[in-house]
Amino acid sequence: MGKRLILLLGGARSGKSRLAEQWADEQGQNVLFVATAQAFDADMQERIARHRAERPTHWQTLEAPLAVSHALQPVMQSYDTVVVDCITLLASNVLLTLPEDCTQAMATNAVLEEIEALLASYQDSEATWIVVSNEVGMGIVPPSTLGRLFRDALGRANQRLASVADEVVLLVAGLPWWLKNSA
Repeated sequence: MGKRLILLLGGARSGKSRLAEQWADEQGQNVLFVATAQAFDADMQERIARHRAERPTHWQTLEAPLAVSHALQPVMQSYDTVVVDCITLLASNVLLTLPEDCTQAMATNAVLEEIEALLASYQDSEATWIVVSNEVGMGIVPPSTLGRLFRDALGRANQRLASVADEVVLLVAGLPWWLKNSA
């Protein structure tokens, strides 16, 4: 099939991670799962453990909550499929490193720097990449400054990824809607 960049978008529990894992399991032979989650509390520890247990045992997992591109450099040429799950948590992780008084421009630029580095790694690899992110632009305006910084920065990141992706799929209630398919 050849190298492709596939962006899977959707809300929480929309089925985007399940579709990413299904596609990688069916199409990939040497799969690297890049996990961006951090276990800050018992609930996240449980979720991470459950997700690990559900993934195929022959997949490799790289935990990279920040600087994903840097973490990928030494290993990415060994894989034909890379699943990045997820940009939502990566954006959150980036924002949590910024000062409390950061502006929207600072937040968006910091997240987009991470995305541009990730895209450069994709260009340097021979693998198909499946990137998972939440669509956060369909809800209400967040009541907090941090919530608005996050929503807008992630929205810009999703737009950037979608602009270069070969396929963009929106998942709603487990149903995939192809928004872009350049196959």
